[in-house]
Amino acid sequence: MSQSDPSKIFSRIAGTGGYLPERVMTNKDLEKIVETDDQWIRDRTGIEQRHISADSQTTSDLAYEAAILALEMANVKAEDLDLIVVATTTPDKIFPSTATILQQKLGNRGAPAFDVQAVCTGFVYGLSVADQFVKTGMAKKVLVVGAETLSRITNWTDRNTCVLFGDGAGAVVLESSTEAGILSTHIHADGQYEDLLHVPSGPSKVAQTDDIAERTMNMKGNEVFKVAVNTLSRIASETLEANNITKEDLDWLVPHQANLRIINATAKKLSLGADQTVVTVNRHANTSSASVPLALNEAVRDGRIQRGQLLLLEAFGGGFTWGSALIKF
Repeated sequence: MSQSDPSKIFSRIAGTGGYLPERVMTNKDLEKIVETDDQWIRDRTGIEQRHISADSQTTSDLAYEAAILALEMANVKAEDLDLIVVATTTPDKIFPSTATILQQKLGNRGAPAFDVQAVCTGFVYGLSVADQFVKTGMAKKVLVVGAETLSRITNWTDRNTCVLFGDGAGAVVLESSTEAGILSTHIHADGQYEDLLHVPSGPSKVAQTDDIAERTMNMKGNEVFKVAVNTLSRIASETLEANNITKEDLDWLVPHQANLRIINATAKKLSLGADQTVVTVNRHANTSSASVPLALNEAVRDGRIQRGQLLLLEAFGGGFTWGSALIKF
């Protein structure tokens, strides 16, 4: 693919933003509320702490803070956005969409705004959707946000899941350009794995329940781990082949931050070292759709990721869903 073609429209990332709630919950804090151990959590997940939203904070509040920073970096006014896409598993309300609530907070009126639900792959799905809008000329400036308040659907008595998750939001602003930015996106799903990682209850079920296990995240960890490692390896290969490049061409891996062992296994298969892999899971835990944009924003703002570098973004989540994006930053 040509890196510059005046006859084609590409989307490029013009700005990034991220937000983490003020409250920090360490593994030591978790030891006080559930039978677990700091060293056990570190050894199996790489997680040391996570951020937890205040009782008064909603997903759209977190999304707003991340969005403002992304807009500022891109030098784009909220009222000039042509599209707002929010990836979330924890919306403010059943309806309207969190995207429209965010739109109101930003002061944008008239642009289409909608949510994308692909759990941990949500941001990559949202990025793929936004990229199509830009490439077809339907939008020139797009805000894509991944935001979660996973603490609201976490069972804090289940030591197998409560140690894994945190809250946060990450955002990017895409702009149309004759310079190639997003080179390709690849998204997939396979619903046969639904029960391995899910929240059992939902608003369309006739019999509602007060059972906390029905209203919070359930996960069969070992099975999820095995599928995730193999699937992420495949999506990486698919992305490289589609762009006729090799793993040696990559500058950075920006993976979903679910588990340090999964991240390291994926990086190893791509022959990428720790100095080429963005890792935030130790401080953020798994923030689902927010994890990739949060990691991206951190590496952009601390200077590790530079303009012109080649990035591979990838994620895997409940559904199962998985996806990737190859980006010339």
